[in-house]
Amino acid sequence: MIHASVADPTALSAGELARAIAGGAITARAVLEAHIARIETVNPSLNAVVQTRFDAARTEADEADRSQRHDRLRGPLHGVPVTIKEQFAVAGMSSTLGVAPAERDERDGPLVARLRAAGAIVLGKTNVPQLLLYNETDNPVYGRTNNPFDAARSSGGSSGGEAAIIAAHGSPLGLGSDIGGSLRTPSHACGIAALKPTSNRLTNEDARASGFGFGQTAIVSQPGPMARTVADLTLAMRVLAAPGQERADPQIAPAAWREPGAVDVASLRIAHYEDDGFFPAAASVRRAVREAVDALRGCGAQVEPFAPPDVAGAMRMFLGILSADGVAGARRRLGTHRRDARITGLLQIAGLPPSLRPLAVSLAKLLGQRRLSEQIASIRPIGTDDYFSLVEAQAAYRRDFIAALDRGGFDAIVCPPHALPALTHGSAYYLTTAASYSMLYNLLGMPAGVVPVTQVRDDEQNPSRAGRDIVERTARDVVRGSAGLPVGVQVVARHWREDVALAVMGAIEAQRSD
Repeated sequence: MIHASVADPTALSAGELARAIAGGAITARAVLEAHIARIETVNPSLNAVVQTRFDAARTEADEADRSQRHDRLRGPLHGVPVTIKEQFAVAGMSSTLGVAPAERDERDGPLVARLRAAGAIVLGKTNVPQLLLYNETDNPVYGRTNNPFDAARSSGGSSGGEAAIIAAHGSPLGLGSDIGGSLRTPSHACGIAALKPTSNRLTNEDARASGFGFGQTAIVSQPGPMARTVADLTLAMRVLAAPGQERADPQIAPAAWREPGAVDVASLRIAHYEDDGFFPAAASVRRAVREAVDALRGCGAQVEPFAPPDVAGAMRMFLGILSADGVAGARRRLGTHRRDARITGLLQIAGLPPSLRPLAVSLAKLLGQRRLSEQIASIRPIGTDDYFSLVEAQAAYRRDFIAALDRGGFDAIVCPPHALPALTHGSAYYLTTAASYSMLYNLLGMPAGVVPVTQVRDDEQNPSRAGRDIVERTARDVVRGSAGLPVGVQVVARHWREDVALAVMGAIEAQRSD
């Protein structure tokens, strides 16, 4: 008989499931079957899980139950089902990145291996945008993933499939990645939690390179956990960030993991802002920050206003660094395969001849398309000298940003993860820079997480009129009809202080659930 507390395993967190399995309150097989049934129920409308390994998972769950009966638990995730973003290597499964069928991997990558060594059981892989390049999960191989709150809305990207299935209770825990908000934006859109660690905290050895590739290391993709609770993010990070990665991947800094439980939130000085001065945040997003600030002040923390320096300049650096090759890597990876329309548009912008680019920028401005003109000016191939100059500017900006934190004595920052609630399908084509709130911390390499706070209210879905700028008009249209969608806040900490970020996120989460 299933214990009353675990009558519905899909309602429990990963930590709760691990404890229930270890204590014999429920079997790993029963937990697995409940999540498989849930996936089979919700996935036809979501299209979040695109590859499954249910039969192999059943065998592993039975083995986990035999081990439990003999008091041989594999680790802190013994018997817990998990899902994995499609780009990561899982033995016997392929990583297409939404381009074309690919060969199956012979072995698990290092991070997946760590999860499985800790006892986790992989259910399957989740959907991504083509080449992980857009904040909307859709590609010609697997199709479009829908938001579990509204099928007319995107689940975000590039870890959008992962966010959708966790929000829909088909999985309690997942592994995603983030180079420009790809963990945080989908989590915000789907009402779950996620953590992007400090750059080079976790290895990329088991991840297939996106359209940006791994050739440049000024802005690196960071794997990270996704879950419905902050406690589960902490549980996953204990496994993923344990010592030893640096032996196989010399790019990983051997920074010791610190437990968030040792952080006294009341002793922290926290910065906050509702708008980054670059892309206006929606009313619901601004309110979420205010509610988080109130929660933290209720915990005894000092929370003071902060203005991030020159976000417009930071965005020019971000886009310039990642497109320095003119997106040539993406072109090579695509080859003659079918291209997503958003990728085609990106390639067209990046491929403008140098002689025509100034004219295109000027024409866009003349037509009232200021934000589009900024993207046309920034997304372009550049020479080595210009690239080096951008990287030097990035380092200088990082120093200036940290100096600003030092002047305020700040330990962490609370701000929006994105300017808008979940995007409508197709709108990501124009709204790349609406993710400036997340992109900033990829440029800086700082740890940043998202925790859900509220939902859009009826009176927050009627924005002011927009002018001719198609980006601003698209943003206005996204806000319309958004009532009921989840809204999260972003928590940023200083480099290598994921413990502080998680402690602050946990305090916000606790106040929300009271």
